[in-house]
Amino acid sequence: MLSAFSILIGYLLGSISFSYLFGKLGKGIDIRSHGSGNAGATNTLRVLGVGPAIAVLLLDAAKGIAAVWIAIGLADSNEWAPVLAGLAAIAGHNWPVFLGFKGGKGIATTVGVAATLCFLPTLFAGILAIVCIALTRYVSLGSLVLTGLLPIFLLLMGRPTEIVIASLVIAAFAYFRHRTNIVKLIQGKENKLGSRKDRPHTHATK
Repeated sequence: MLSAFSILIGYLLGSISFSYLFGKLGKGIDIRSHGSGNAGATNTLRVLGVGPAIAVLLLDAAKGIAAVWIAIGLADSNEWAPVLAGLAAIAGHNWPVFLGFKGGKGIATTVGVAATLCFLPTLFAGILAIVCIALTRYVSLGSLVLTGLLPIFLLLMGRPTEIVIASLVIAAFAYFRHRTNIVKLIQGKENKLGSRKDRPHTHATK
């Protein structure tokens, strides 16, 4: 019962869209109608600027961390509870009940969840993802590298089966949510971090 409750809490935490809230409170806009249309830190950078983007990044990661730790506290004898609560938080961010199931892509929340469940594998995958972003300036590619490498590092480091399975689900979430980015990357049309289209603006783009 407590395990199921912790999963529900994880989903509801994930459904809190800080990008949406910053857009509404800061500029009175629905950030999903501006920039890339994504309710996440990268689009917050495009539309609202650096400060709000950093705050969204940290808060989105924090809700993933909180979801895992709440599950540990409520159902400490169930090894699957923290894993499922973390997945629920990512699902909540991607498909938030409070916003008609139209949310972000879940990478910051994924980092919070994964770092709490398996810090070192996440750190190693994260370093390579950051290097990838620094070299290419494609945030989407870095996100795909992070989630794609995480299961590999978990297997190489002999981490528990439930966490390996969760990492595969996380990768599936990420690749599904980034499917349009993957097409743009292949076509050479993906926006680069710091490009003109990434500057703050208030007009919706299609």
